[in-house]
Amino acid sequence: MPVEVRGGSRAPSRTHPPTPVHRGPRRRSSAALEQALREASYEVLPLRGTEESVVEHVPPSVPLTVTVTEAKGLTPTLDLAERLSGHGFTVTPHLAARLVRDAAHLSDVVARLHAADVDSVFVVGGDAPDPAGESPDALGLLEALETAGHSFRHVGIGGHPEGHGHISTALIERALERKTPHATHVITQLCFSAPTTTTWARNVALRGVDLPVRIGLPGAVTRQKLVRISAGLGLGQSARFLSRQHSLFWRFFLPHGYRPDRLVDGLAHTLGDPEHHLRGFHFSTFNEVARTEAWRQDRLARLSDAGTG
Repeated sequence: MPVEVRGGSRAPSRTHPPTPVHRGPRRRSSAALEQALREASYEVLPLRGTEESVVEHVPPSVPLTVTVTEAKGLTPTLDLAERLSGHGFTVTPHLAARLVRDAAHLSDVVARLHAADVDSVFVVGGDAPDPAGESPDALGLLEALETAGHSFRHVGIGGHPEGHGHISTALIERALERKTPHATHVITQLCFSAPTTTTWARNVALRGVDLPVRIGLPGAVTRQKLVRISAGLGLGQSARFLSRQHSLFWRFFLPHGYRPDRLVDGLAHTLGDPEHHLRGFHFSTFNEVARTEAWRQDRLARLSDAGTG
């Protein structure tokens, strides 16, 4: 009904609910990318100077993993994990099944990590040609950890979007399925193809792997850094390292080295897709932590500026 007012009449005013704001695909992609970069984790190698470089350049809010090298065994990895944990970092050491001698050795490793307030491990098979004990692969070590009654909050396992150099795709994916009940998350091996990673993630989700997946990709790294890293690993280990990183070198023939922008941009729209479980980024820094952290902060600043512009 009309509302009578002095001087005439008018139609009643109507209060409309605010029009909902729907983010477009690009806005959602940028938001997902920003979150993934803010929550990114870094991988470092247990070499001389790693601790000092990490403490100087990486915020304690960035979770770290510490790799293991066949030539030096588990001890340098555990030592560095303990020291970084003492600096306030959340640290995940790699545990290589083929380097664990026996149940007593594993018990000592677990006790060291618990004493250092390290509550996360990443379990791999390892590169040693012959196992030191009874666990020749990651599944064997995962089962041994459970038998020993470990209490790690987080247990990571590896994913292989491009397969494995010495194991068939069928076997490596079956192994992933068998390891899944023992783990809390997956970190993928390095892959430079966003579509390959996404397709792999969809396929393993269809096979029942329902763990969150962190995408492994290189940080901002120079070719010179890879050469220095390989020199510190020992001759045999270095040869294997360089053969695995061969595809990286071709990307580092750039004036300022490799930057992960194109790859992270290609993956941004896939984060949070219900068809798979890709949830974040894990940067292999090859100990180029200062350069990788500077790149991450620069990308976050640009994303923030774009969001407020």
